[in-house]
Amino acid sequence: MAFDSALDSAREVLRRIFGHQEFRGLQAGVIGEVLAGRSAMAVLPTGGGKSLCYQIPALVRPGLGLVVSPLIALMADQVAGLQQLGVAAARLDSNATSDERQATWRRIGEGTLDLLYVSPEGLMAGAMLERLSSRPLALVAIDEAHCVSQWGHDFRPEYRSLGRLADVFPSVPRLAVTATADARTRDDIRAELRLQGAAEFVDSFARPELQLQAERKSGGAHARVQQLVQARPDRAGVVYAGSRKATEELADRLAGVGAPALAYHAGLDKRVREDRLKRFLDEDGAVMVATIAFGMGIDKPDVRYVIHADPPASVEAYWQEVGRAGRDGQPAEGITLYGASDLAWALRRIDEREVSAEVKQVQVRKARQLYAMLDGLNCRAVAVRRYFGEEAAGACGQCDLCTSPPEAHDATKPAQMALSAVHRLGGRFGRGRVVDHLLGKTRDVQPSEAQLSTFGVGADRSAVEWRALLDQLLFDGLLREDPNDGRPLVALGDPAAVREVYRGERKVEVRAPAPPRERVRRDRQDYEKTGPLAAESPQTNGLFEALRAWRKGQAQLQSVPPYVIFHDKTLLEIAQTRPADLARLGAVSGVGQGKLDRYGTAVLEVVRGATG
Repeated sequence: MAFDSALDSAREVLRRIFGHQEFRGLQAGVIGEVLAGRSAMAVLPTGGGKSLCYQIPALVRPGLGLVVSPLIALMADQVAGLQQLGVAAARLDSNATSDERQATWRRIGEGTLDLLYVSPEGLMAGAMLERLSSRPLALVAIDEAHCVSQWGHDFRPEYRSLGRLADVFPSVPRLAVTATADARTRDDIRAELRLQGAAEFVDSFARPELQLQAERKSGGAHARVQQLVQARPDRAGVVYAGSRKATEELADRLAGVGAPALAYHAGLDKRVREDRLKRFLDEDGAVMVATIAFGMGIDKPDVRYVIHADPPASVEAYWQEVGRAGRDGQPAEGITLYGASDLAWALRRIDEREVSAEVKQVQVRKARQLYAMLDGLNCRAVAVRRYFGEEAAGACGQCDLCTSPPEAHDATKPAQMALSAVHRLGGRFGRGRVVDHLLGKTRDVQPSEAQLSTFGVGADRSAVEWRALLDQLLFDGLLREDPNDGRPLVALGDPAAVREVYRGERKVEVRAPAPPRERVRRDRQDYEKTGPLAAESPQTNGLFEALRAWRKGQAQLQSVPPYVIFHDKTLLEIAQTRPADLARLGAVSGVGQGKLDRYGTAVLEVVRGATG
C-alpha cells in the first residue's frame, strides 16, 4: 500500500469510525510510520490522542492489533469505548470468565477481532504468547511505555520482558507510546524494547488548558485540601495523598462537609475498588481521593482539577497525574501542596530502596528537580517543558507564578546565621530546636549552648520567618534532614554550596507566602475560570443539559461511563448547531458512523423536543 494511499485510508477510518475530520499534532506521522510496517516510539501529551496512533493502523492493516496495557481498568475503558464505535475489540485479563476467554480466542481464530488488549504479565506468561505467535498481527502497541524504564516514575519490572516481542514478531511493527518521558527514559525504552532503529516522535509537552499552582504547606494540609475542594462544588476532581491512611482520612473529612468523595488505594477489596471507580467515572461531580494506585490511563475527560495533598516523586509523575485533569481540552487545574518534610521523606524513601547507587542518584536528582519547580519563582509550565527538553518554551501566562508573581527578598545574611547555628549545634537537633536556638528561647538551655555565638542571634525575626527560611535552605540543599527514627535532625547539606553562602558568593532568596485572604480570592477566580463547558444562550444550555440527561440514561442502561457514549464537547456542539437530520448530525466532531447508526435517531428526537 503506497504511503499516500495508506494515509488516505487512515483518514477515512478517522472520519467514519471516530468522527474526526483531521489528525492532530504528530498523529499522522506516527500512523504513517506504522502503516509502512516500521516500528516507532511516540511521546504525545495526555489528551493528545495516543490511542488513535495504534487503533487506526490496527483497523487499516490486515491482522489483529495487539495492545499491551498495564491496568485492567484502562483496558476495560478503551475496549468499552471502541465497542461503542462498532469496533471489534476485546481484552484478555484476570477478570474475564472462562466463557469470555473462549469466545475471545474463537474470534481471534476466525479473524473477526480487530483489537486485543492484554497485560504484560498475561502476555508473557503461559501459552498466550505462543498462541498469538501463530496469528497474523497488524501491529504490537505497548501503551504507557515509560513503565519499562527504571529511570521513569512508574517502573514495572514485568515490562522489561517485552523486549522479547522483537524476536517473537520480527516482521510486525511495534509502537511504544507514553505521555511523559525525558531523554534518558526514552533511551531506556528504546534499549529495553529493542527499538534502537525506530523513528521517534516527541510532541510538545504543553497543556495550555492546565492552570498550575503550588503552595507550601502551612498548618494542616488536609484543612487546605478541604478548602480547595469546597471552593469547587459540582466539579469532578482527583486528590492524591501519600498513604492509604491519608486517603481514608481525607475522604471522610470531605464527605463530612458534603463533598461526594471516595477513597481509593491498593489495600481495598478488589470489588470495593471497582465499585468506587465506576461511581467516579459515572458521576459528574465525584471526587476521588487516592494513592498513585489510581489514575494511569483513566480517560474521564471532565476532571476539572487534580490536587496533590502530598507531592509526587518526580516531574514525570507530576505531569502524568495533573494531566488527568482537562483531557477534554477545557480549562482545568493542577494544584500541589508541598513542604520541606515532604522532600526529606522522598529522599529517605529513595535511600531505603534496594536499587543500584546509579539509580538512586538519578531518582534523587529527579526528586530535587520536582521541588525546584514547585518552589521556584518562574513559570511552572516553562519549568516542566524545559525539563522534557523544550528549551524554547514561553511563559504560560496563567499559572500562579505568572498571574501573581511572588515577592522574594534577599535572606542571605539570615541564612548564614541559620547555617552557622546548625553547624555549631552539631546536627543533633530538629528544626524546632534550631529555631528556638536562633531566637534565644531554648528551654532549660545548657551553658555550653548559651555561650555559642549563634544563641539568640536571630531574636529580631519571628519564629514563622525562621521556619520559612529553614524550609528554603532544605529545598536548596543547603541543609538536610536525617530521619532519626521519625524525629528528623537538621544538618548541613552540600559543603561546597554552604561555603558559597558563607562567603557571600551565593544568594539565598525567600518568597513571601500568599496570605489566607489572597488564597481564598484566588480559589474563587480559579473556580470561575474552570467551570463546565459554557453555552452561549439559555436555549443552547437547556438543550445541552437535555442531551446530558439522555446520555446519563443510556450510560446507566449499558453500565458504561457517560463519556464513552459522547463527550461533553460533542454534546455542546450538537446543542449549538441543532442538526435537523442524520447527515448534519454526522458532521459533528465525535459522531462517527457507528454512533450515528446507534444513537442518531434518539439524539435528533432530543434536539427536536428541546426546539419544539
